[in-house]
Amino acid sequence: MGIRIKTKEQIEGIRKSCQLAAKTLKYLEQYVIEGNTTDFINQKAHEFIIENNAIPAPLNYNKFPKSICTSVNDVVCHGVPNNYILKSGDILNIDITTILNGYYGDTCRMYEVGEISRESKNLIETTKECLKIGIKECYPGNYFGNIGYEINKYAVKNNYSVVYEFCGHGVGVAFHEEPEVCHIAEKNSGKKMREGMIFTIEPMINEGKARTKIDRNDGWTARTIDGKLSAQFEHTILITSNGCELLTDLYGDF
Repeated sequence: MGIRIKTKEQIEGIRKSCQLAAKTLKYLEQYVIEGNTTDFINQKAHEFIIENNAIPAPLNYNKFPKSICTSVNDVVCHGVPNNYILKSGDILNIDITTILNGYYGDTCRMYEVGEISRESKNLIETTKECLKIGIKECYPGNYFGNIGYEINKYAVKNNYSVVYEFCGHGVGVAFHEEPEVCHIAEKNSGKKMREGMIFTIEPMINEGKARTKIDRNDGWTARTIDGKLSAQFEHTILITSNGCELLTDLYGDF
């Protein structure tokens, strides 16, 4: 059906859901500590989202068994919360998607558990910068491919690889809409951005090789093929008349 152009009413509903998703990530900071399990964090996220009159979108989505994704260390994305106990030195991605009054808000960020290594910090900082670089390409008339082109150029320059098996996507009225937003792309490729489009940019940056493998145990958790670290940041973005609005950047981090 092509890329949806959202109405003013839809944009306002999506904005509110995005703000709740961002608040959930902020709320979970207190629980990302040594000794807590990822399942405990999932429980706290679930309760918070429900208390705010929303629904966690991942729960039962294509049989996904939990309310959030928790991706630790070499997990690239879609990590299933379980009895893994966080320890000092771990890096953790939490991915939140809320459904509030039928509208979707999608965001994720990295957390540090205790003291992490300089290598881990560099990876996290580079990944956050990759998202910032992608956001700079978001304005009416620009090609979607330029998001991935610039992200990949920066990551490779810093000796990291970009995951190509997963991508950003349209969002808001449904969990996953057109277009796919690739984090590696040819310059000036793909469709052009238009005012009213809403989509995610969510680069996954690896220390080692770009490819991933899916855990056979749960059928969801995607890991790096070489066991090296991965990091990810994500925002939901609205194209405006003269640029973009970060619907999930409630605290001005970007």
